[in-house]
Amino acid sequence: METVAPRSQNGQIQVDEPFCLVRTSEMEWQKTRFPGCAIKMLMFDKESGLMTVLCKFEPGAVLPDHEHVGIEQTYVLDGTLADERGPAADIIAKKGDFVWRKPGSRHSAWSPDGGIMLAVFQVPNKFFEKDGRITDMAGRLWDETWGHTDKG
Repeated sequence: METVAPRSQNGQIQVDEPFCLVRTSEMEWQKTRFPGCAIKMLMFDKESGLMTVLCKFEPGAVLPDHEHVGIEQTYVLDGTLADERGPAADIIAKKGDFVWRKPGSRHSAWSPDGGIMLAVFQVPNKFFEKDGRITDMAGRLWDETWGHTDKG
């Protein structure tokens, strides 16, 4: 497993052992292409796509139409997280709540009050663009980048 872990200058201490300490307070929030959404990448496996991230949403920020290719797990550390559309559109997760979704779940998420979440993804999400393209969070074509990981 080839992982990406920023070195100590960005909040992580990498050692030769199979161990990595992540000092999240020393990491900068990285803007995403989605307005009001930022992340701190805690762990990322380039080969499988497995990732753990801290997500910060400004009040009203939306994570648009996407599908979870693998299981998604989210723990709400602060604030709120809700579905803008999808089967759980009327449910709002609050501080201390844990949400997980099965592979193939498709929805749009948003944060009514803003919030910070810890999220674990087995494989990067598929985002459905208005022009018909299917991309990952970085805007790369999903099939070209992650198609080898699709178990469906």
